[in-house]
Amino acid sequence: MKDIQLAAVDIGSNAIRLQIVRPILEGQRVAFKKTEFLRFPLRLGQDVFKRGRISDSTAARFIKLMTAFKYLIDLYEVSDHIAVATSAMREAQNGMELVAAVEEKCGLKIQIIEGGLEAEILSKAIIPVIDSGKFVHIDVGGGSTELNIYAGKLRIASRSFNMGSVRKLSSEVKAATFDEMKTWYHEQELVDDGSPVSAIGTGGNINKLYSLAKIKGESVMSIFEMEAIRAYISAYNVDQRVSQLMMNPDRADVILPASEIYMKVMKIIGATNMYVPGVGLKDGLIYNLYEKATGTPLSDVRFVDQMYMEH
Repeated sequence: MKDIQLAAVDIGSNAIRLQIVRPILEGQRVAFKKTEFLRFPLRLGQDVFKRGRISDSTAARFIKLMTAFKYLIDLYEVSDHIAVATSAMREAQNGMELVAAVEEKCGLKIQIIEGGLEAEILSKAIIPVIDSGKFVHIDVGGGSTELNIYAGKLRIASRSFNMGSVRKLSSEVKAATFDEMKTWYHEQELVDDGSPVSAIGTGGNINKLYSLAKIKGESVMSIFEMEAIRAYISAYNVDQRVSQLMMNPDRADVILPASEIYMKVMKIIGATNMYVPGVGLKDGLIYNLYEKATGTPLSDVRFVDQMYMEH
């Protein structure tokens, strides 16, 4: 395999990430070594979920950030790259206008993807950590929550819900959304067959919860450990979470709403444990790029430094 580098830009509602990796062949396996990772806390969802559009000041910062990312992509001389935007950008009235402005400014093409495709890409990222059994993948973003149901490595159902850590919902709307999740889940085949179900959690907030819990051994967090760390965090106000728990400011105010979603979904599906593999949309994008570059489907993949966690 020739020496290649691949880059993915994940434009979320709470933050924007750039990941550049170098694929490495290890016998019959492919590993992915991160050569660059940047996470910038530009909260597009704060504008969109309140006013329906991205403000001029946020749009100006976004264009600067995309230009900086494009410079890095060019400097690393990547073989291929992709940039996708999710919940906030697809709901923004001026989303397409901003995408066009970025392409005109720096040449970076951004795809605004629907929830179904987002779930499909996320699926690509977590399949390597799935074995036999029944799993529900829970990805909590700033503006939406994606649920994927698996029987072994086969994804049998997926759904995107407009509930996230940044999107503010009334208690009535929140309760109705959880009820909708429960109804949808129990309508799926293989769900109520009596076999145990495990949860898989992705997203920056579950990574931070796992990191704070200081769990030894495999990347598994019980619902009791999650409840305990949630209670621990809630004893601190937002400023104290930054100064004493060493959270980023844009993490400190959303981690509790996100943890509530993870816990509620775990209770809906009857899962007592959650796997936290430390991967996300950016990794699924990289896997897609690798398959495109090599023409080889990935059936056995891993990251050399997979357990890197976001803060």
